[in-house]
Amino acid sequence: MLPTIRIGSAEFTRLIIGGNPFSGTSHLSAAMDAEMEEYYTMPRIQEVLFDCVSKGINTVQLRADKHIVRALLEFRTNGGKLNWIAQSAPEFGSLENNMRLAAKIGPQAVYYHGSTVDNLYKDGEIELIKQGLKTLRMLGVPVGLCSHMPEVIMRADREEWGADFYMTCLYNLMKVVHISSSLTGKFNQDEPFDEEDRPLMLAAVRTVTKPCLAFKLLGATRRCGTDADVEAAFAEAYGGIKDTDACIVGVFPKHKPDQVAQNVGIVEKILRGKN
Repeated sequence: MLPTIRIGSAEFTRLIIGGNPFSGTSHLSAAMDAEMEEYYTMPRIQEVLFDCVSKGINTVQLRADKHIVRALLEFRTNGGKLNWIAQSAPEFGSLENNMRLAAKIGPQAVYYHGSTVDNLYKDGEIELIKQGLKTLRMLGVPVGLCSHMPEVIMRADREEWGADFYMTCLYNLMKVVHISSSLTGKFNQDEPFDEEDRPLMLAAVRTVTKPCLAFKLLGATRRCGTDADVEAAFAEAYGGIKDTDACIVGVFPKHKPDQVAQNVGIVEKILRGKN
């Protein structure tokens, strides 16, 4: 059984299914983006979501866009039950309108999109970040702040910007100019997946007291060469976060149908060893 953490009134499994592959966002190549988009038809998204439920995962992290809201509506109409951690979708322009769309499904938590937060931080617009977090509170659920930069997480926690939890990327993609592909319509090339970033973010996660949800622990497939590589990446991530934290991992079962079961098995083994 996967253990859980609590954020607000909801309990989330310490392994959460990530949604980037559903939206054709590989962070690897334009060709992989296209392959994911082609593979992830609505029926296949439903299949993976129900597979997660059957394997003991109770939470999904997905964008709050029309495509995902439609997928979740179909999932719930067919009897599916998963907690939803909603990511703000910057292409909406208006956070208020974006949250009105999310409210149609009703997430159990919501967070401010990472590249948006980081670019505002780089521009010195701290008050706009705080205002964005306040806007997200219109949903009446726990509000999170996402960042690829450890200093953002630590400062936000130290100065109490208003987040209930943090979304923490193990790779600092903001070393270069990074704008969400949902805004540009183009694949972000040459993203810096530098291995030295991982311990820096994990140290920040341990510094803050609020729950953190670590993501990109597999480096967007860069640490998936062998099963041993995958297990090592999971072990490093879970060994570096707090007991009140969780990890988010997407799956692309086109070439490996048992990915969900494999990931759950790895995490259960790691967490049994910690207890």
